[in-house]
Amino acid sequence: MANEEDDPIIQEIDVFLARSLLEKLYLFQYPIRPASMTYDDVTHLSAKIKPKQQKVELEMAIDTLNPNYCRSKGEQIALNVDGTCSDETSTYSSKLMDKQTFCSSQAASNVSRYAAAVYKKGELHLTPLHGILQLRPSFTYLDKADAKHREREAANEGGDSSQDEAEEDVKQITVRFSRPETEQARQRRVQSYEFLQKRQAEEHWVHLHYYGLKDSRSEHERQYLFSQGHGLAENTELIKSPSEYLMMLMPPSVEEENDKPMAPSNVLSMAQLRTLPLADQIKILMKNVKVMPFANLMSLLGPGTDGTAVLRCVQQVALLVQGNWVVKSDVLYPKDTSSPHSGVPAEVLCRGRDFVMWKFTQDRWVVRKEVAAVTKLCPEDVKDFLEHMSVARINKGWEFMLPYDEDFVKKHPDIVQRQQMLWMGIQAKLEKVYNLLKEHLTPKKQEAQSAHPLLVSGEQRVNMAKAKVKQNYGQLEKELQKQKAELRPKDASAQADVANIRVKEEPVGAEEPMDTSALEGLGKGLVNGLHGAPGPTEPLNGHLPAAGGDRVAQELKAFVSSTFKKQFVLTLSELKRLFNLHLASLPPGHTLFSGISDKMLQDMVLDTGCKQILVPFPPQTAASPDELKVYALWEAGDTYDQHRQVLLEIFSKNYRVRRNVIHSQLSQECGEDLNKQEVDRVLK
Repeated sequence: MANEEDDPIIQEIDVFLARSLLEKLYLFQYPIRPASMTYDDVTHLSAKIKPKQQKVELEMAIDTLNPNYCRSKGEQIALNVDGTCSDETSTYSSKLMDKQTFCSSQAASNVSRYAAAVYKKGELHLTPLHGILQLRPSFTYLDKADAKHREREAANEGGDSSQDEAEEDVKQITVRFSRPETEQARQRRVQSYEFLQKRQAEEHWVHLHYYGLKDSRSEHERQYLFSQGHGLAENTELIKSPSEYLMMLMPPSVEEENDKPMAPSNVLSMAQLRTLPLADQIKILMKNVKVMPFANLMSLLGPGTDGTAVLRCVQQVALLVQGNWVVKSDVLYPKDTSSPHSGVPAEVLCRGRDFVMWKFTQDRWVVRKEVAAVTKLCPEDVKDFLEHMSVARINKGWEFMLPYDEDFVKKHPDIVQRQQMLWMGIQAKLEKVYNLLKEHLTPKKQEAQSAHPLLVSGEQRVNMAKAKVKQNYGQLEKELQKQKAELRPKDASAQADVANIRVKEEPVGAEEPMDTSALEGLGKGLVNGLHGAPGPTEPLNGHLPAAGGDRVAQELKAFVSSTFKKQFVLTLSELKRLFNLHLASLPPGHTLFSGISDKMLQDMVLDTGCKQILVPFPPQTAASPDELKVYALWEAGDTYDQHRQVLLEIFSKNYRVRRNVIHSQLSQECGEDLNKQEVDRVLK
């Protein structure tokens, strides 16, 4: 009672509820402008609205005569957006940025407690608001300028990317028949982001006409803010008890919390985000950013956040890649969802994205076609994976978007070790699912794996190779004894021949690098078709025994000649494989079992009229040295000798050549116009 006496009622005001503009009245919040300029002074060129989405776009003129307006900058922006030509589709017809577009966004999800009030002659008239929209500048003209710039760059380059295959005359087309859509699939499609975007784009714009503050139409519409009738029938909603009236004005906060979404949308509000638990904050941030250093994550969470708790939470939703945290695949693709591009289930998408993440733990560069070949996913899905965590580089591939975070790795070695164990488990799963080969498991560039590459000397490589041979010696011994037991009943002489087999050894000279392919062959029990003998062997040093040298040379020459007449072009690796198959078909005790080295095989290839083609393979190729040595038959005695020689000269200058270039070179060098069938025969 004492408080009421100290604060007496001065005046009582009647409150009326106006319904004329119900569900039609919006509140626009414009950006801040100088106090000397009001929005009534600004010329509105056009306005349009999407009523269902409550989305508004306003186009306003810019005062180009204002002394604060930079004319040169306005001309440059107009030139970037529209180019030199001007037509009806031009954004700035005056070749000057003379207008600006404002696009709206909802400022509040629940506007039922807001109203516009007008006070006149002791009466307060309230009109409920249908929406509160914040207008912000739209920069879509920058997207148009970027598109023009990319078109000009593409026209200037005119070249192919390293990840694009050469154009073929005949392209394979895959025909797919759509299955009947199930109810579950339809619900997933309706809830997908792509479907919602499409529905929003389908709503047509409703064009509006803007009336100024002092316009007669504005004055007429402003009268609707007043209640048209003062009778009780018009204001039954305001005849409430004081408690009910306050409840209507200020509903309980619990109701608001129930209506509030569990997490912010794609546009995060940091104030609303920090009201959530720490685990939810980290999950939302990682889901939106996708790749983030730990230092940046701590700065977004605000001061006073416990770093240990953050590390514990971030490991639940992200994995460590090159010292940076990358959001887990199952966070981006939850269970029972599917790809918006191909409809592939979330489980398959998670495996494909995990493969991309694992590749980036091995190397800073990833090739898109290699990922597509392994995962068998559509190009759009693979591109989404790569765009999450990398940047495309012309003629190189996709590079991980953030540098190696060496500081985090040094400060938290226990976290790094735990993450490495997780990646080992993921790698084991990927090997089973995708049947990964050795070339997929080893990075192409050892120095790009980490900030501190491991250097191995030549002597260490030799010791490692010798250790590998000793490790497999027991297994090779068992295989040899088993083969002896199989050959003994068939031919008594075969036992003596197999027992006297000697493995060829060559010294490593300065002119030729050491060939370590033999060590890999020992794992299979063969070196150029020879089995290792149990006893010590004597090196032959590249020379055949004098007694059977001529006969061995004749047999070897016959094999090489017949092979190249069938194949025409072979790598040293493929030639050695065919030679081993040839030895396996020969009877025991044949003269070719006396020991044929790689050098002898290459010399015989050159003696039979073949030439080595120095194909300029790219330096980052994963091929072995034997696969890089290419030999071709120079003269076969047929009508295509000249064409074949021209073709080999072309490939000695470039390892990848377009078909039309080959066709034109053959026609020019040979002086005749070849048809498609003849070119195909030469290429084959």
